[in-house]
Amino acid sequence: MAGILVAVFWAILVSFLAVALARLAQTLRATTKLVADVTDQAVPLLADASSAVRSAQTQIDRVDAIASDVQEVTSNASALSTTVASTFGGPLVKVAAFGYGVRRALGGRKEGVPAGPAKEPRRTVIVGRTIPAARRTKRKKD
Repeated sequence: MAGILVAVFWAILVSFLAVALARLAQTLRATTKLVADVTDQAVPLLADASSAVRSAQTQIDRVDAIASDVQEVTSNASALSTTVASTFGGPLVKVAAFGYGVRRALGGRKEGVPAGPAKEPRRTVIVGRTIPAARRTKRKKD
């Protein structure tokens, strides 16, 4: 009887192991299929990503070329501005000063005032202080 009990126990154990191995085989087949599907989808995605990176590198190279051209144009414009300022700046200041002097000279004669510096009201200096003429006359009235 003990032999039959052991045989039944082994039969049940083997059937449980067979079921477990069958389920394990199913899981491995599903995992293999999943990995194959992921590989099939990942390869085109990696190819697209690679082409996008190449395209971005091309655009970055173009932007770099444009930036260097802009830097060159900026330095040329700065040099031109400096040249124009040094060439025409001094003479233009002199012409403007001459024009101002001529206007002052002609403007004073039209009004009947002799050409020359305008005279300011006389001021009195007391101990290092200047008193304007208006205040000085106010004190004289007192």
